[in-house]
Amino acid sequence: MERKVVFSGVQPSGGLTIGNYIGAIKNWIELQDKYDCYYSIVDLHAITVPQIPKNLRKNTLEVLAIYLACGLDPEKCTIFIQSHVSAHAELTWILNTISYMGQLSRMTQFKEKSQRSEENLNAGLFTYPVLMAADILLYQTDLVPVGEDQKQHLELARDLAERFNNRYSPTFQVPEPLIKEEGAKIMSLQDPESKMSKSDENENGYVLILDEPDAIRRKIKRAVTDSIGEIRYNDEQLGIKNLINIYSAFSGDSIEEIENRYEGVGYGKFKEDLADVVIEGLTPIQKKYNELINDKDYLEKVYKKGAEKASYIANKTLRKVYRKVGFIQK
Repeated sequence: MERKVVFSGVQPSGGLTIGNYIGAIKNWIELQDKYDCYYSIVDLHAITVPQIPKNLRKNTLEVLAIYLACGLDPEKCTIFIQSHVSAHAELTWILNTISYMGQLSRMTQFKEKSQRSEENLNAGLFTYPVLMAADILLYQTDLVPVGEDQKQHLELARDLAERFNNRYSPTFQVPEPLIKEEGAKIMSLQDPESKMSKSDENENGYVLILDEPDAIRRKIKRAVTDSIGEIRYNDEQLGIKNLINIYSAFSGDSIEEIENRYEGVGYGKFKEDLADVVIEGLTPIQKKYNELINDKDYLEKVYKKGAEKASYIANKTLRKVYRKVGFIQK
C-alpha cells in the first residue's frame, strides 16, 4: 500500500527557535517513519523580506544542518532547498492565474504585514500563499503539518486544487491538515499571547536551537510569568502554561506530572529546572550540528540528492499541469 505524502518547510531567515523545533521539526522526525515526507528549506519564501545574500546562503546551510542534527534522515525523507526545484516557481505562476485578488487580500498574515509596514509591501508578500500552495500541490501531498496560524494558507491550497481540478479535470490531491494538538504552538517568553518568533525585536522572547547554555538560562529566567505564584496549566497563567509546554516537550513528562512535581515550588526553582531540561535536550543537537556545519561536502551531497528526488516528482506534476492548461510539450 502506498504511503501518504507529507510536505512541510521552514524559512532560512535567521536562527531557528525552540518553537520551530517543538512545533515542527520534532514532529517531522516521527512522521518520516510513517509517511513519504518532503521537507524543504523555503528560500523563495524568505526573499519576500529583504535579505543580505551572503547571510541567506549561510542561513540556508545552517537550517539544513539543523534538520539533520535534529534527526531528519535523508535516507527516510526528501530534504531539499526550494529554489533548487524550479517547478515551485513555475507552478506558482499557473496557480496565480486562478487565484482571486479578494481571497489573497483577506489572508490574515498579509493584512498584518501590510498594516505593519507599507515600505516593503511587495507583490511577493501578496502572492506568498500561492507559492505555498504550489509547494504543497507539486508533491500530490495528502497531509500538511500546520499550526493554527497556517490553516488559512492550507485552505487556499485546497481551494486552488479543487478549482484547478474542476476546471481542467482531476490533477491535484486535495491536502488535509495534520494538526498536533499539544505543544504545537510555543509562545514568546516575553509576550505569551504571541507566537515565539526569530523575528521578535526582543531577543529575550525566543530561545534559539543554537543558543549557548548561559543565554538559555538568562532568557528563561527573564520569561514573563504572573503574580499567582503557582505552577498551574491554565489560560489565566499564559506565561507559566507556555513554560510547562516547553518543559513537557523537552522532558517527555506529561502536564499533570509537571504540575504535581512543582506543587508548592516557586517560579525561580521551576525556571532553573526548565533551563536544565532545555539545555540537556539541545546539547546533542548542537554537538551534531557543529560537526555537520563544518562538513560542506556532505551537506552539498544531501541537498543535491534531495533536489533530484524532489524534482522528479515535482516535474511529473508540472508536466501534467502544463498539458492540461494547453501548453505545447517541450
